[in-house]
Amino acid sequence: MIRTRSQLALALALAFGSGLASAQEMAFHLDPQQSRVDFSLGASLHTVHGAFRMKDSTIRFNPSTGAASGEFVVDATSGDTGNQGRDKKMHREILESGRFPEIRLAVQSLQGSVSAASPSQVQVSGILTLHGTEHPFAVSAPVRVNGSHAEADVSFEVPYIQWGLKNPSTFILRVSDKVAVVVHAVGTLTESVPVK
Repeated sequence: MIRTRSQLALALALAFGSGLASAQEMAFHLDPQQSRVDFSLGASLHTVHGAFRMKDSTIRFNPSTGAASGEFVVDATSGDTGNQGRDKKMHREILESGRFPEIRLAVQSLQGSVSAASPSQVQVSGILTLHGTEHPFAVSAPVRVNGSHAEADVSFEVPYIQWGLKNPSTFILRVSDKVAVVVHAVGTLTESVPVK
């Protein structure tokens, strides 16, 4: 159940106008041109940084109940660390992005209050599908709202080796067994129109 429901309802009304105050469901439409997924992987010699592009995505949520649906979709084939040889190995041997071209973060609930006047914090929970396998996740996400424009940053670690992906370490180079991930989601918030 979402906490401080009355505060969230008031914030949505302030952010989007009185016409949306009675809306039962809102929708966050991701702008893939402004959004991205950054990642970093610690190694014995240096830290590897990279990024993925995101695809068109929509998250719907009910401010009264905290129920949410929809997915953030990441283009796994777009992973880029700036090193052609390393990226080729990442796609062919680690991610197998030819077989698993998408990484999906399915959102199931949003808990917390959203303010139009200042940065807010919400708790996001759902399912992360990576390399064809589903994993539950729950993270805290800072949210910023300005009119219908909204931004959220979702940070978490992925224990990719524990989740069954290949360990890229070699005799010379040792890497961390976890990848730090930051999803920077930018888009618009609107009243959700029910599908008939």
